[in-house]
Amino acid sequence: MSTSSRRRLRPDRIKELSLFGLIALSVVVFGSVVEGYLSGRFFNRVTTSVVVVVILAVAQSLVIVSRNIDLSVGSIVGVSAYLTADFLQSNAGANPVLAVVIAMAVGAALGAFNGAIVAYGGVPAIIVTLGTLALFRTLVSLYSGGANVTADVLPDWVIELNASTLVSAGGFDLRTTFLVAIGVVVVFQWVLARMRWGRRLYAIGSNPDAAAQAGIPARRLILLSYIGTGSLAGLAGFMFMVRVGTISATAGSGLELESVAAAVVGGVSILGGAGTILGAFLGALLIDTLRLSLVRVPQVSEFWRDAVLGILVLLAVIADSLLSRRLSGRVVDVSAVESATSSTATAVKGAADA
Repeated sequence: MSTSSRRRLRPDRIKELSLFGLIALSVVVFGSVVEGYLSGRFFNRVTTSVVVVVILAVAQSLVIVSRNIDLSVGSIVGVSAYLTADFLQSNAGANPVLAVVIAMAVGAALGAFNGAIVAYGGVPAIIVTLGTLALFRTLVSLYSGGANVTADVLPDWVIELNASTLVSAGGFDLRTTFLVAIGVVVVFQWVLARMRWGRRLYAIGSNPDAAAQAGIPARRLILLSYIGTGSLAGLAGFMFMVRVGTISATAGSGLELESVAAAVVGGVSILGGAGTILGAFLGALLIDTLRLSLVRVPQVSEFWRDAVLGILVLLAVIADSLLSRRLSGRVVDVSAVESATSSTATAVKGAADA
């Protein structure tokens, strides 16, 4: 078997191809039973609604690959969305770029708070972020006093941005917000795959002890990963504000589960050290496609629509475990070993150079 053939059979590529297949199969199945399913209207609905979850799936992946997690991203979305909307309410002439910067800065500050406790306090990430999930939500509730920021007091560009379309053909629109989400996926796919910072996160998640022996500054990198996660959650908060318009103190509730589900279904190992941003994107797209498709099938109850998310997560975790065991002793895994060896050598060399 040639080297190129082995690379094509890497576990990450297998998972990505299987997700492509599942998305295509879902479209074919629902297209055959739901009238008007294969239309530009449904495409536009999916690509508009999936934006926030895609960005959060990327954010979640940054910490999961290092064997951590952030259960507070939904609250960070809510805090960022509310504070940004509150600022725009008082500053209607503010530039959209400034609003994005504010949202991401708020998210980065909250992410840094999480990261400092996890990285330097030695407290398990699931405990820290479960606590800050409630803490951040309480703080924005106290700040808001129960009052909502409604769409009618926001600048016109907030509502217009959600419907802004860069490319349109035959009723199929590529909205500006969706292309921003695609840009986030492309950038962070490159960051994790090509930059030293990203490769070191994989090394930390794969084997923390070996990473420490190689001289990799794990604490600093984990802190940076949480700052990155918070920044992206802040961007998701801005997108949430643009999409919803009216923002309450409960904005973003439940998004932490969707972000974890999208990343895990997309092949990002909950045990760390494996997965891709592209996979997380496909996981988010699959979940949102199924969710919006099932809504159009009246025979399927709301209970089962919610259950689909949990079933997908369970199947993804089981498949990840089975696939890892099945490939562990086969030739197809040679490329993974070569890749891991190369990554370790690069990390050690990078640490030495640093």
